[in-house]
Amino acid sequence: MTIRHHVILPEGTAGRLDRAVADAMEVGRAPVKRAFLQGRVRVGGRRVRASDPAQGGMVVELELEAPAGAPVPDSGDPLRVLAGSHRWLVADKPAGVATHPLRDGERGTLANAVAVDYPECADASNDPREGGAVHRLDADTSGCVLFARDREAWEELRRQLTARTVEKVYLALVAGRVSSGGACSVPLSQRAGRSVPVPDLRPGDRLPSRAGAPRPAETRWEVAHAFPHHTLLEVRIPTGAMHQIRAHMAYLGHPVAGDVDYGGAASALPGLGRHFLHAWKLAFERPEGGRVEVQSPLPPELAAALERLEGDAG
Repeated sequence: MTIRHHVILPEGTAGRLDRAVADAMEVGRAPVKRAFLQGRVRVGGRRVRASDPAQGGMVVELELEAPAGAPVPDSGDPLRVLAGSHRWLVADKPAGVATHPLRDGERGTLANAVAVDYPECADASNDPREGGAVHRLDADTSGCVLFARDREAWEELRRQLTARTVEKVYLALVAGRVSSGGACSVPLSQRAGRSVPVPDLRPGDRLPSRAGAPRPAETRWEVAHAFPHHTLLEVRIPTGAMHQIRAHMAYLGHPVAGDVDYGGAASALPGLGRHFLHAWKLAFERPEGGRVEVQSPLPPELAAALERLEGDAG
């Protein structure tokens, strides 16, 4: 089902039309982009493109899909809260669990579990289905996920993400020996649900804004421990492109252990049924003031994988 909207863009609006419409409506860009792709956006009765220029005072008619509802409370997986206040919480996401639902009535996600004890989170995010989640992790990545408990807190925490003041530290076990710390800033393009490095862009090149175009991505790492055939890294990502760490490390020839999607057979690690990527630390400014750092302990299956590597080395 779709709902028809009439939007008048505010004075001073400029840039791409799809972004201007999403900002004016205060909705996520994904449903607006789908409306453009499906030809459900018109100006003056004429179909327009997402990349058309926006102008202040422009009247836009569009049909958007009815928004998905808030996550259904589901206590199937016990929720582990690592830290929190009356305005936010950091939940410990297990591997194999999505951060939030994509469809009405979907269960089994982290946001479903959050909704059991913190139903107010659903009113915090712009998109109710996100259940107040400020950011996401891949389904098979475990660790810290930040949720807001009111709209102002969500907006403040999202601003920090945009300003790159939120510190996200991951533990990643990668194939091969990495001799020292380093960084990779190769842009990433999303294609068919994957992130593809685009190394031929030169520093200073302007990235195109069309869908699927390369996005800036920066991954930094330090060596935490070296094994004979693997290296445990502490990884920081100021940016947040899809599958960023997995795509960058595979591009550099050191795929994340267990990540057969990006690393193929070279990444396989006997006894490990998931990729070895864990959102270990999260540091940010609390909406009520003061900076906080939250840590998630290494899950048992990842700790066991390290113990096996230590045993093999000995």
